[in-house]
Amino acid sequence: MWVEAKTVSEQNRTRRKGQAQRKSCPFCVDRIGEIDYKDVKRLQRYISERGKILPRRRIGTCGKHQRALAVAIKRARHMALLPFVRIHTAH
Repeated sequence: MWVEAKTVSEQNRTRRKGQAQRKSCPFCVDRIGEIDYKDVKRLQRYISERGKILPRRRIGTCGKHQRALAVAIKRARHMALLPFVRIHTAH
C-alpha cells in the first residue's frame, strides 16, 4: 500500500490554516502614550466576564502596554472604579 506524499504547496496550505495573523496592539495603533486608570470604559474592554485581566494573546497588546494596562486596572480596582470580581446573578 502506497501513500501519496503531499507537495510543498499542500503542506504550506495546511500549516497556514492553524496560524492566525498576529494582532497589532490597539494602544500602539491609536498612539496612546499612557493608559489612564480613570478611563473605565477603555479598561472594561480588557477584563473578562469574571473580572480577570485578559491575556496578551487574546487582546493583542504588546508587552509594554499589557504591563501598563495591568497596573491601570489594578489601580482602578483599588480606587473602586472597577470591581475585583463580577457578581453573577442567578436567573
